[in-house]
Amino acid sequence: MPGFELFGEAERKEVHDVLDSGVLMRYGFDGLRQGHWKAKDMELAIQKRFDVQHAQLVSSGTAAVSMALAAAGVGAGDEVIMPTFTFVASFEAIMMTGATPVVVDIDDTLTLDIASVKAAITPKTKAIMPVHMCGSMANLEALKSICDTHHLLLIEDACQAIGGTYKGKSLGTIGDLGCFSFDFVKTVTCGEGGGVITNNTTYAKYLDHFSDHGHDHVGHDRGAETHPFLGYNFRISELNAAVGLAQFRRLDAFLDLQKKHYSILRHAIEPIDGVTFRTVPEGGVESYAFLNFFLDDLETARGVIQSFKANGIDACFHYYDNNWHYIRKWEHLKDKKSLYPLSQDLKNGLNDLKDKDFSKSDHFIGRNISCLIKLSWTEEKAHQRAELMANCIKNTIG
Repeated sequence: MPGFELFGEAERKEVHDVLDSGVLMRYGFDGLRQGHWKAKDMELAIQKRFDVQHAQLVSSGTAAVSMALAAAGVGAGDEVIMPTFTFVASFEAIMMTGATPVVVDIDDTLTLDIASVKAAITPKTKAIMPVHMCGSMANLEALKSICDTHHLLLIEDACQAIGGTYKGKSLGTIGDLGCFSFDFVKTVTCGEGGGVITNNTTYAKYLDHFSDHGHDHVGHDRGAETHPFLGYNFRISELNAAVGLAQFRRLDAFLDLQKKHYSILRHAIEPIDGVTFRTVPEGGVESYAFLNFFLDDLETARGVIQSFKANGIDACFHYYDNNWHYIRKWEHLKDKKSLYPLSQDLKNGLNDLKDKDFSKSDHFIGRNISCLIKLSWTEEKAHQRAELMANCIKNTIG
């Protein structure tokens, strides 16, 4: 992660195919495109790789989550449970449907805390949305059991964990719908793009129509297509899909590199007293996109991240002080700052965010450092980085 580090001839060939045909739109223009259907080809590749019946490519990971919620019927008056640690797109997508994001604590998996999820369920709860942050997953068996008991939807946000598995199943395939991001800094990149997978044929039809202004895609004349329901423009372009298609075909090679470089870093810092690692649920296998470890306290973590920066160690993050990924700095959500009026129901649902106690999440995020695993490192570079990281940690701890 990220896949753009290894752009090469495969990506260029797919892009040139699109440019040679002159058709950049994923739908229509059948006669001009010379048989090139990059978005369709990538969807088929995703279906085969993850052994699912349906895949829908869209314009972004945010669009993927928004569409998954909409396709499953989540909307005004509903509540969706989500974690304190995620990207802001999670609550943006929920709010786009008119539903209310219910933010709950995480545990040492850096994903949803099961007890907090149970405590957050109300008669308005419609879905639970675990976010598999930084390459690893939530306790999906426990969440699936909760969803079955309460008749709730399970929607997996696997945007940062493509290629990870849980009890032999690919992340994204365990819930009712699974979402991926293919943005510029993901393991597989389209530049901008996203995808939704499902085994539910009705949801798949809704995804197909909803992403393209409600077009039913019957026949070969867009002007003659009907619109069974309202939709939006979440289409991916053929140029973006072309890049993603080439990248997706290389996914297993990318995952192997991530695991190799992750293992080098972990081996170097694992013996250090005061360093522990995130918990991966039993039966889970990370995508190895990030190395996540805990230190003893907040100030030690802050000291280590400053030492990393001073020594030129990039792409390591202390999310406690990050504006995008942790609730502590989501003032725009807490203050309900929107360009357009929000429903009173949604405003009421967000009222307690400012004063809600998230000390359990603070305990884990405050002590956590997350290091991106790069594909472009040589083995020598990975070992050099590992040694430098270990020295920075030791010198900070004292």
